[in-house]
Amino acid sequence: MAEIEVPPYFLCPISLEIMKDPVTISTGITYDRDSIEKWIFSEKNSTCPVTKQPLSDTEIVTPNITLRRLIQSWCTLHASHGIQRLPTPKAPVTKPQILKLLEDANSPHLQIKCLQRLRSIASQSQTNKRSMESAGAGEFLASLIVGKTRQASSPDAAGDLSDLKKACQEALAVLYTLQLSESSLQTLTINSKFIDSLTLIMQFGDLESRAQAIVVLKSALEVADPSQIINSSLEFFVELIKIMKDRICPTITKAALKVLINVGPLGRNRIKLVEAGAVPVLINLLLDSPDRRTCEMLLTALDFLCQCPDGRAEFLNHAAGLAVVSKKILRVSPLASEKALRILQAISRHSATPAVLLEMLQIGVVAKLCLVLQLDCGSKTKERAREILRSNARAWKNSHCVPNTRIFSDPNSN
Repeated sequence: MAEIEVPPYFLCPISLEIMKDPVTISTGITYDRDSIEKWIFSEKNSTCPVTKQPLSDTEIVTPNITLRRLIQSWCTLHASHGIQRLPTPKAPVTKPQILKLLEDANSPHLQIKCLQRLRSIASQSQTNKRSMESAGAGEFLASLIVGKTRQASSPDAAGDLSDLKKACQEALAVLYTLQLSESSLQTLTINSKFIDSLTLIMQFGDLESRAQAIVVLKSALEVADPSQIINSSLEFFVELIKIMKDRICPTITKAALKVLINVGPLGRNRIKLVEAGAVPVLINLLLDSPDRRTCEMLLTALDFLCQCPDGRAEFLNHAAGLAVVSKKILRVSPLASEKALRILQAISRHSATPAVLLEMLQIGVVAKLCLVLQLDCGSKTKERAREILRSNARAWKNSHCVPNTRIFSDPNSN
């Protein structure tokens, strides 16, 4: 293949590979379908990659059938050189086809088969996903999930429970694959029962469904009205923490953390998170996490939980809490250092018993605070460390563990 000169107009301008499914966009430039759909939908660009002109309609690409046939003929002509003929790509699904599948999915004996077909269609291309979304597939699937979970949680559902759960999981799988736009997600979150239904799926679903539920929840809650999630149920947080504790995979853990950070600070949600056992799970994850972004998110979550008395009590009940938070200072990122210092400041201000202050001295927290003052860490970070040291000067000033006792009295010391 390397010895054969490929006509340049056979190559996609983005990937520089032979186009398998050439399509032309509104600016007149032809691209491979997968490449341009990734550019528009996944990377959220609204201009032509070549001309930089705005795209008049990012939902429409026109198949370039003539060019595709030329490429296929060229491949056939050079078959003796090991070049395989490109297969004719499947045509994107049409709106009438989608509407027919959605209608058939209302029939109990066709439901699972239709949902599996919809999932297959959605996985084929971004064009199919957007066509399904414009046909109302998101609203249909959310309504189906709400209805089926309500039936599954009913005392009279024992006989049909497995079928109901399977339908819920299949519908969720399609919704997960669709990757709905923000506007469609906002429509779904208007119905508070949808979030309750996803909570139920996290309770009874298999590992894949639980993971899909948390990803859909993350996307939905990012665009939801805060008033809709200000008082989430305790069951919701229990299932959220279980998913984090199970450590399904790093991506799912991050998605769960994102959900926690979005809803945790609202209303009484912090108290419910503490009751659900969030604090020890977050600390254990922080002990093992090498990823910078995950560490930042874990410290952010611990920060707002430590702003309430119950959260601080749970934090101090964990044998490794103070040590692991102190360890992250100056080792991860400026943001992580800031969040870690906020946690220590909350402990210092509100929970600084003699035993806690002694532990902070013995495990090196005080020495780490002194180190912050000696390095170029930013004025706010230094001031936070200095405030912790000053407020506990009486307990720590005469200790040999502190390298420089002047820091307790000299506001300009480094």
